Amino acid sequence: MAAISRVDTSFLARWWRNVDRVTLSCVCILIGFGYVLMLAASPAVATRIGASRDMFILKQVVFLSLAGLIVVGTSLLSPRGVRRLALAGFVLATAATALTLVHGIEIKGARRWIALPMMSVQPSEFLKPCFAVVTAWLLTERRGRRLLPGMPIALGLFAMILLLLKSQPDIGMLSVITTVFMAQLFIDGLNIFFVGAGAGCMIAAFLGAYVAFPHVRSRVERFLHPNVGDHYQIDTALRAFGNGGLMGRGPGEGRVKDLLPDAHADFVFAVAGEEFGMLICLFIIGVFCLIVVRTLLKLLREDDPFIVVATTGLITGFGLQAFVNMGSTLHLIPTKGMTLPFISYGGSSAMSVALTIGMVLALTRHRMGESRIPRGRPVFRARKATA
Repeated sequence: MAAISRVDTSFLARWWRNVDRVTLSCVCILIGFGYVLMLAASPAVATRIGASRDMFILKQVVFLSLAGLIVVGTSLLSPRGVRRLALAGFVLATAATALTLVHGIEIKGARRWIALPMMSVQPSEFLKPCFAVVTAWLLTERRGRRLLPGMPIALGLFAMILLLLKSQPDIGMLSVITTVFMAQLFIDGLNIFFVGAGAGCMIAAFLGAYVAFPHVRSRVERFLHPNVGDHYQIDTALRAFGNGGLMGRGPGEGRVKDLLPDAHADFVFAVAGEEFGMLICLFIIGVFCLIVVRTLLKLLREDDPFIVVATTGLITGFGLQAFVNMGSTLHLIPTKGMTLPFISYGGSSAMSVALTIGMVLALTRHRMGESRIPRGRPVFRARKATA
């Protein structure tokens, strides 16, 4: 498709010329690593639980194939289409998240999943991208329609999500969504005093979670005090990076996948470090950084406030999720069960991340090739945004 003629004015031809092909290529690279690392890590995990060696591999092939289709399909949408998709997705994801409190599967003391044939779904995964877009629409809509109380509605939706996620509980997901919301408020131009007050409330909330939830307190104390509690998973992961060295032990030669129960999911980065080495790990980190930095740089010359606020929220959630996974594996932050986008095993995570990147590509594609604001002009112009 790269050789499409400039005179071709078909819809797909215009999409291919305007889409961010660098970001799209980075997504394909991550999906490729997802296939390779699932081949390396999942057979040992499947054997350990008494399942077929190929069970996780076959499921992940389906998940990542669907994720690729979601990325491309969503990237074809207009900003109005993205808003409508996000609104519908937010309503469904919120209702499904509330349903987990009644009919959800309880795993390790938390109700976050709904059982479906052949798989389980974590609805809160889809709250991240949909909430970011809906919030951006509410915050920027008030620029054109003064009668719409966008800020109070956004705060109300956030409070509702806070209550739902606290009840599951899922403090990690709540932390990510809170960070996304605060980033959007800051980009939208919220007074720095209120931004500071919000940050103070976040710190107070984290301290409250430390006191109220024993599993949160245990993770923080194990991070701060190496001699307290069980450090088996972190110690094993760190040894895996040491064993891998610069070039790795080679595909299939790693041992961490035989020792960690979540080697195919939360600790897949340790498998990459042991079998493929530090250079490949740095390359993976570089791919994530390229997606985030390239997207943010595009927004510097964007003049539509909705696109700026929405894309900021989407890419913040994407980058933060990758950082939390890799930072936990490297013991840079307290451990948190969060997947590595497009690489870790998980259907809900793969679909959610695909929806996020598809929305980012759709929003940036819509503006590529159009006039930009001159250097030195404000980033935002007051523009009426319609749903």
